[in-house]
Amino acid sequence: MCYTTSIVPQMLFNLGSSTKTISYIGCIIQLYIFHIMGGTECLLLAIMSLDRYVAICRPLHYTLIMNQHTCILLVSIMWMTGVIFAFSEATLTLQLPLCGVNKLDHLLCEIPVLIKTACGEKEANELALSVVCIFILAVPLCLILASYASIGHAVFKIKSSEGRKKAFGTCSSHLIVVSLFYGPAISMYLQPSSSITRDQPKFMALFYAVMTPTLNPFIYTLRNKDVKGALGNLVRNICKCK
Repeated sequence: MCYTTSIVPQMLFNLGSSTKTISYIGCIIQLYIFHIMGGTECLLLAIMSLDRYVAICRPLHYTLIMNQHTCILLVSIMWMTGVIFAFSEATLTLQLPLCGVNKLDHLLCEIPVLIKTACGEKEANELALSVVCIFILAVPLCLILASYASIGHAVFKIKSSEGRKKAFGTCSSHLIVVSLFYGPAISMYLQPSSSITRDQPKFMALFYAVMTPTLNPFIYTLRNKDVKGALGNLVRNICKCK
């Protein structure tokens, strides 16, 4: 919620207004909140894959391994890591001189676009962004892939089709969210800012800032029988009314 609301209200205001502006302080606040929340989201998705791994590969030990103390510790570490990495990279980006440029050809204040807009030497900032993204994007993605490789190996050992179906159902929603979130983020952040095309940041921002959060509730809740039943009743009532 914090991740989405840090950018969507301002984005909607600018899209519906003839004066598409944001104050410098507002841009800085948006820069920090957006990247702190986005970075933490990447890390939390990795921890969710670890939870799925323990649930399927170590089901009898799940309550022992993923107890409340462990969950709070893991989430706290992910939040601290996301805040530290995003805060340090955003602060480093703000040190770049803008040389009088006060226009961003983008929907929000985002690090790659600010680096591309700034003048002066940018190589150090691009290198720092790449290093941060390796820890925030590449390493968690590798952990997710490793977890699901082990999960897939364990699932194919299950003899009953009902057991396999249940295991795939446990992982499917998380896999869809990971694909929707990591795909655009990697294509945006794990490439040099100088190679980013003009319209690419806008498309990617709409995708991982608007589309993915909008789809998340449907992806996670449609596994619930009550939610599916209520949705089916709603659709049937709409069809009857028409």
